[in-house]
Amino acid sequence: MLPMPEKGQPFTYAQYMMLDEDVRYEVIDGQVFNMSPAPTPKHQAVQRELLVEFAAYLRGKECTVFGAPIDVCLAERDDPEQIREWVEPDLVVVCDKSNIRGKRIVGVPDPVVEIISKSTVRKDKIVKFHRYERAGVKEYWIVDPVNETMDVYVLEEGRFRHQGMYVRDDTIPVRLFPGFAIELKNVFAEEE
Repeated sequence: MLPMPEKGQPFTYAQYMMLDEDVRYEVIDGQVFNMSPAPTPKHQAVQRELLVEFAAYLRGKECTVFGAPIDVCLAERDDPEQIREWVEPDLVVVCDKSNIRGKRIVGVPDPVVEIISKSTVRKDKIVKFHRYERAGVKEYWIVDPVNETMDVYVLEEGRFRHQGMYVRDDTIPVRLFPGFAIELKNVFAEEE
């Protein structure tokens, strides 16, 4: 197993793939983020319900949905020696199936969902927000399972625009899929 790189040293996806399978990192703008500890049961329940909603809607359609853990390499080419940045969103929809490559997704996904926790709030609301915006992610959802809210951002002219904050009793229209909406009372139904 390779050791983690020294601070400031480049770390490639090829090096990452040589680590033990239970080791999980994200690398964003050269910064390495450890993916532990495991998410809370509430976090996992929200992820499961969103996954169910998307999977049911997308069944038989061109796009497909994945839940974490899955690596998303925000690169134009699938060259593990050159990829120096990857993330592990809580939920990602991929409409270009040629972007699905073995154990990873390469390229820009369509909607991306991050479920925040105390340990990830800064990364999800600032670091990933700006990285997804630069990558051209069309729709970005930030879910707060504790307060049962969801902020939805849509990409317009290269910038994320806040489409709205939704709460437990709201229904969220999925802008990329006209006619598809998610009732948040189903997503936040799980009791702690």
